[in-house]
Amino acid sequence: MNHPLPPPADGLTAPTAGLDALRWSNAFARLPEHFHTRLEPTTLPDPYPVAFSSDAAALIGLPASAATQPAFTEVAVGNRVPSGAEPLAAVYAGHQFGVYVPQLGDGRAILLGGVQGPAGLWELQWKGAGKTPYSRMGDGRAVLRSSIREFLCSEAMHGLGIPTSRALSIAGSDYPVFRETTETAAVVIRMAPSFVRFGSFEFFYWRNLHDELRLLADHVIDNFYPECRAAGDGARPYLALIEAVARRTARLMAHWQGVGFCHGVMNTDNMSILGLTIDYGPFGFLDAFDANHICNHSDDQGRYSYAQQPGVAHWNLYCLGQALIPLIGDVEATQAALETYKDAFAQAISAQFNAKLGLRDTHDADTGLTETLLGLLDAQRVDWTIFWRQLARLPAQSQGPATDAPVRDLFVDRDAIDAWLRDYRKRLAAQSSVDAERAARMNRVNPKYILRNHLAETAIRQARGDDGPRDFAEIERLLDCLRRPYDEQPHYEAYAGLPPDWAGALHLSCSS
Repeated sequence: MNHPLPPPADGLTAPTAGLDALRWSNAFARLPEHFHTRLEPTTLPDPYPVAFSSDAAALIGLPASAATQPAFTEVAVGNRVPSGAEPLAAVYAGHQFGVYVPQLGDGRAILLGGVQGPAGLWELQWKGAGKTPYSRMGDGRAVLRSSIREFLCSEAMHGLGIPTSRALSIAGSDYPVFRETTETAAVVIRMAPSFVRFGSFEFFYWRNLHDELRLLADHVIDNFYPECRAAGDGARPYLALIEAVARRTARLMAHWQGVGFCHGVMNTDNMSILGLTIDYGPFGFLDAFDANHICNHSDDQGRYSYAQQPGVAHWNLYCLGQALIPLIGDVEATQAALETYKDAFAQAISAQFNAKLGLRDTHDADTGLTETLLGLLDAQRVDWTIFWRQLARLPAQSQGPATDAPVRDLFVDRDAIDAWLRDYRKRLAAQSSVDAERAARMNRVNPKYILRNHLAETAIRQARGDDGPRDFAEIERLLDCLRRPYDEQPHYEAYAGLPPDWAGALHLSCSS
C-alpha cells in the first residue's frame, strides 16, 4: 500500500537511515567528463511532501517509513544530496520532431547516482531541481502539474505491465515557476536502471568522438546487455546491441498501442536504450478511439499521433543505427540488424491484439478481423478502454440483443458492429471458446482503469488547491487504483466511466 506523506515537521533533522544508508553504485559517474557535468541541485524554499510510492521504494530497499522524515523531503526536493550520491547532468543530442539538434542534455534533470537494491541497480534522478549547463533558455524547473502527471503515469504504466521508468516521490514548493501562467515548483525523483537514450549515442557520433561512442556502447552492453558479448568479436556485439534494442522497442510499441497510450514527444532523446517508457511530458491515453489522435498540442503536424508511433520508433532506431556505424563499419549489416524491428513488432502487435480478443491461437484471418474492428472503433469514436472490457462479457453464442447490448450500445452503426460480431463469434466457435475462461484471459490484458487526462487533472486541481485547501489525497487514491488496473475494484468504479464533457477541452503541450 502506498501512503501520502505527513506534513513536514519544523526544522531539519540530521541524516537518517533512508537514502543515506543505500548502497550507491555510480557507474555512469565513472565515465569521462565528455559524458556529463557534475553539479549540485538548486535549493527550493519551504519544501513540502506531495506523494510517495512505497512500491518504487521497495525496489531500492528504502523503507516506507523513511519518507515520514523531514530529511527525506529535503532530499526529495533537491535541498540536500544524500551521502554516497554523485550529482551530475548528462549530455546528449537528438532528433526533435525529425530535426537534429546537436546538443540537448539533462536540462532540468540531475542524476543522483545508482542504487543497488533488492531489484538490482536503479539510477535515481531529480526532475526539476534547477538549471544545468544543458538547460539552454530554460529555468531547470518542473511544475506541480507536470510532476503529478509524471509520477502517476510512471507508476500506472508499471501497473499495466509496460516497461517504464518509475517514480519514487514528489516534493513541492510555493516558489513561482512561469509557464503559460505562473505555477508552483515541484521535483520528482524518478528511477530507471539507466537513463541512456538513443540521443546519447547521436551526440558522440555527430561530433566524431568515436572513442567516447565506444565507451558508451560498452557501458550499455556490459551493464545491461551482457548477452551481446557472446555474439563474438569485433563489430558483432554492437550489431547484437542494435537487434536487442530493436526487439525491446518493438515490444514496447505493441504495449503502447494495445492500451491506447500516446507518448506525445517521441524524439530520439526521449527513447530509452533499454526499451523503457521515459520522459512523461504531454502523454495521454485514448478515450474515444481515434487512430490519428494527437496528444501533444505542440505537435502541429501529427508526427507523434497514435497511429504513427510504431513507424516513428523504427525511424528513431535508424538514427541509433547510424550513430553506431563507426563501431560496426558495415552499413548493410547495420541495416539488416535494424530490420529486426519489423518482424518483432509484427509478432508483438499480433500477439497483443489476439490476446485482447481472447484468442488462444493465431490464424491468418485474424489480422483482417482486427483491422475491421479498428476501423469501426475509429469511425464510431468508441471508448477504447470500455469497449475491450465490455467485449470480454460477450457470450460466444448470441443469446439475443439484450446480451449483446453492452457492446452494441457503444456504437451508433449497430448493423456494422453486428456484422463484425458474427465474424468474431465464428472465430470463437472455431476454437471452442469457453466464456468464463475467455473473459478471464481478456481481463488480464484489457485494463479497466487507466490514467485518463481528466482523472489526472482532478488530482492536480485538488493538489494545487484550486477550489479549496490543498489536498493530495486524490493522488493517493489514483495511485492505489492504478496499481491493479486489470482488477475489478468496486470502490473505484467511478474511475472506470466515460470522461466528462469538459475533458475534451484539456490541452497538453511540451511546456511543463
